[in-house]
Amino acid sequence: MAEAIVGSGAAQHSLKRVIGRRFLLLFVIGDILGAGICALVGKVAGYAGGALWVPFLVAFVLATLTASAYVELVGKYPHAAGAAFYVNKAFNIPFVAFIVAFAVLMSGITSASAARAFGGDYLGESVTLPVVVGASVFLGVVALVNFAGISESIKVNVVLTVIEAFGLLVVIAIGIYALLSGSGGPAGALPFHPANGAFLGVLGGTALAFYALPGSEDSVNPAEESRDRRRDHPRALFGGLVAAVAIYTAVAFTATMLVDTETLRSPTGPLPEVVRVAGLAFQPKSFALIALFAAGNIALINMLMASRLVYGMAREGIVPKVFAAVHPTRSSPWVAIVFTVGIAAVLVATGDVSNLADTTVFLLLCVFATVNVAVLVLRKDRVDHGHYRAPSWMPLLGAAVCVVLALPVTGRGGDVYLRAGVLVAVGGILWSVNRLFLRGQGERSEEVSELRVAP
Repeated sequence: MAEAIVGSGAAQHSLKRVIGRRFLLLFVIGDILGAGICALVGKVAGYAGGALWVPFLVAFVLATLTASAYVELVGKYPHAAGAAFYVNKAFNIPFVAFIVAFAVLMSGITSASAARAFGGDYLGESVTLPVVVGASVFLGVVALVNFAGISESIKVNVVLTVIEAFGLLVVIAIGIYALLSGSGGPAGALPFHPANGAFLGVLGGTALAFYALPGSEDSVNPAEESRDRRRDHPRALFGGLVAAVAIYTAVAFTATMLVDTETLRSPTGPLPEVVRVAGLAFQPKSFALIALFAAGNIALINMLMASRLVYGMAREGIVPKVFAAVHPTRSSPWVAIVFTVGIAAVLVATGDVSNLADTTVFLLLCVFATVNVAVLVLRKDRVDHGHYRAPSWMPLLGAAVCVVLALPVTGRGGDVYLRAGVLVAVGGILWSVNRLFLRGQGERSEEVSELRVAP
């Protein structure tokens, strides 16, 4: 049964605490693997050359710094809304909290491009449908799974994660077989040949590889639905990072030992090329199937994250309270689900949003830097329960790393900063509209209260 809470003079339903440690671990792994391992390998190769596995390794090591800040904050404040909640509590500036939440929400919008890929390239291997139709059906299924409840959603996520990871492990095994057969060698995975030198190449590749690492923020939003969040979340987040870096590095290392950098950067990606070099005749449908599961997984996780983010913001009074509505029997934030899926559907219908990927990385780096500062500010806020406490040097170094990776020195183009500025401006407009709505809502509530107490 959902636990009842009281708010605004009426009983409301809260989210169920049903997620165990193993499910949360697989949630983190699926989140990181589904973030685009196939596409990222080729793009990072453009920065670092054959040693493209180095930026992935560096990115994961640096990601643990920010992860430590999130683990401490989840232990202290196990609420949905993630970074927005922490920033609001640390600095008490609702506008900044809203912009942080808006930036995180924008990072989830990239799942709409996964929906287009599902309805286009991947589904097209088996069924011929218009892209918008296939993507819309796909989003509808994701919304239904999300509405069914967190327990059902996590179970679907586990199945998709296992299948996706199994497919990647098969590719790694095929690559090892090819190496033993003399089709390649370690020399291909060692040279750096970026245009701007090894250091800037690794720096740029690391900044891009951060696109695969939203796990810290995404894992926070279902924390309110975890059974033992103070014990389970640290192990799930750190364990998920370790498992994911092993798979990412193995795929990248294997691919570059067998396939030249230019080929890796081709639209087909590394997986078909690795199998081709091994001399195995896999059908395109096999890779399309793996890609289908990856697209489904990342879309489900992003919709889960986005809906819980909007729900948590509503609970904190940052957005209208209507978004905090929880279904009485399914215990899912149904209004927030409808809202976020609606945004994704509009994006799918109006065009591809894949060009937002670089902007998403930049926004997330800014969010991560803010969270690393917030965890230090909130050290003065004591809670009445035990929790993980990160060594102070980790969030300090984490904030500095995020700032450096957000700078133009990484090779990020000016269009990225322009798009980010436009998105922040849009967020500012939405903030103003939202404040007017909340103000009017508050005035109506005061009028109703006065009528109730009138003689």
